This record gives sequence, C-alpha cells and structure tokens, in this order.
Amino acid sequence: MSTTFICYPKCTTCQKARAWLVGHKIKFEERDIVLNNPSKQELKKWIKESGLDIKRWFNTSGLKYKELNLKDKLPTMSDEEKIELLSTDGMLVKRPIIITNKGITTGFKEEEWKELVKESATPKRKGEI
Repeated sequence: MSTTFICYPKCTTCQKARAWLVGHKIKFEERDIVLNNPSKQELKKWIKESGLDIKRWFNTSGLKYKELNLKDKLPTMSDEEKIELLSTDGMLVKRPIIITNKGITTGFKEEEWKELVKESATPKRKGEI
C-alpha cells in the first residue's frame, strides 16, 4: 500500500499528523506542499476522488486566503478558477493531505485517517493475500 502525506513542515497540525503516522508505524512518502505544490491535474483528480466539496481544499485560516479576500471571491468563481488558484500557491491548500489506495482527505481527523490507513497498519502475515 502506498501512502502519500502532503504537508507544510512548519504547520503544527501537520507535525501532529506526521507524529500520528510514525506512531502507528505507517510507511509514507512525504511531500512539502510549498516546495512541491499540487498541480491543476493532481488537484482535479484528488478533489474528484475525495468526494469533498472544493471549498474543503482551501486553507481558510491561512494568511494568504485572508489577504486575497477569498471568503468573498470564492462564491463567484467557477470550480476551474478555484483549482487554478489552488495550484498557484501551496499555502492556499488545506493541509495535511493524506492519499492512500482507500481514499483522500484534507486536514487531520484521526478517525478519518484510521480508515484510510487501516490496511497498512495491520501487516499481512506470510502466505496471506
């Protein structure tokens, strides 16, 4: 199972989520959202696969969100425009993001994460399929 953990290393929620993954012995690939911001294509795919409203993909408590006055602008923007905007700056994207073969979600909610990493938390014994 492949688990991707997308975070901003200085974010305390991301640090807590990373510690949770390590504490549960979940193997994961880490990606810094600022150094390697999600592309439009990735965001389109992840938003669709997550089933989450596109608004949940915005870091609504971030300075950049507030500076750009996105609370007032987002309601009049198309989904395509929102994805374009998200792809321009990792600080606009809600984090952390966890991607597994069971699903994708933003933010750190332990119960949601348990479901997404359940298979990798319980290693298979030799001979099991």
